[in-house]
Amino acid sequence: MARRGGPAIPRYKAYAGPAVLSQGFRPFFLAAGVWAVAGMLLWSGAILRGGPLPTAFEPAVWHAHAMLFGFVGAAKAGFLATTVPNWTGRMPLQGRPLAGLVGLWVLGRVACAVSAAIGAPAAMALDLLFFLALPAVLAREVVAGRNWRNLPVVGASLLVAGANALVHLEPVAGLDAGYGLRLAIGAYAFLIALVGGRIVPSFTRNWLAKRDRLHRPASATMSDRAAVALTGLAAAAWTADPGHAATGALAGTAALANAWRLARWQGHRTWREPLLLVLHVGYAWLPVGLGLIALAALGDAVPATAALHALTAGAMGLMPVAVMTRATLGHTGRTMTAGTGSAVLFAAIALAAVLRIAAPMSGGWYLELLGASALAWIAGFALYVALYGPILVRPRR
Repeated sequence: MARRGGPAIPRYKAYAGPAVLSQGFRPFFLAAGVWAVAGMLLWSGAILRGGPLPTAFEPAVWHAHAMLFGFVGAAKAGFLATTVPNWTGRMPLQGRPLAGLVGLWVLGRVACAVSAAIGAPAAMALDLLFFLALPAVLAREVVAGRNWRNLPVVGASLLVAGANALVHLEPVAGLDAGYGLRLAIGAYAFLIALVGGRIVPSFTRNWLAKRDRLHRPASATMSDRAAVALTGLAAAAWTADPGHAATGALAGTAALANAWRLARWQGHRTWREPLLLVLHVGYAWLPVGLGLIALAALGDAVPATAALHALTAGAMGLMPVAVMTRATLGHTGRTMTAGTGSAVLFAAIALAAVLRIAAPMSGGWYLELLGASALAWIAGFALYVALYGPILVRPRR
């Protein structure tokens, strides 16, 4: 079993089936990359054509749902299906059970895309199968391994399932989908603070140990735990009332706490290795997003949609791809370094986030920046699929 916060190297049973089903990260990271491209192409096509998508969701809600529960949901599943067994010392999912879990994710994406044809209640039931199965699998591992410190990961996954149900209640019962979308974003932000706070300084410490005798990331303290708790409180307040002054105060405090936390991890010393630097940049979007939420709640200087996309396109765009690239290389026996192609895809996704945040503040350039953001996003994840897709479907070296 790996040491606390260390690289995840789970034990596996002998397996002779397709390599893509030999480890949990393989099918889910591939699915996340493909859906990041396909979902954005569908959304962009609908905007350009001006025609409706065959879904019961409002178009903007479908887009948000597709990215949060499709792309980020798959990336989260791949990470947790690989890492939680390492934390608990249990055998990870492989073969048919893993294929079944992936199949539920695919079923949900198809059901949501054609929910106008099959009916909103049926789409809701089919989509929730995956989001209830995943925390059940994680809870089984945590309980069987008596690894109680990772119960918050299970809790956050259940929150995502509940958020998904709330979004589906808009076409089913007329409930405002904003509550569910904000709850999902808040749950993911909490997971970034919780899990990112373990892996970013851990990977940085390991890298610096081989290159720098003097500098190391600061060890976790009660202040780090307080930053995670503040992130959860700010997310809860934002979910309930994004415009309230208390939400602004909590989000601002959480932004400062996470920025202070990140500053102690020696990220500026990792500029020579994009595979590591991107983890720090991805995490940096968390305090940026929380800070913009605070500004949006306390005044009119920042549009609410800019704050929202700092968390989604920023933190939830870069952090998943940073983890996916690193885990793919490490678990398949490749060299743990980013080539030029990886650096370009990181830059493209970061650019997509910057352009998406700038769009609502640009006046007459809104549509142009929105289109440029979509193109950068599609280019970045298409490059990810081209570079890492072949690795994900081939046996480990």
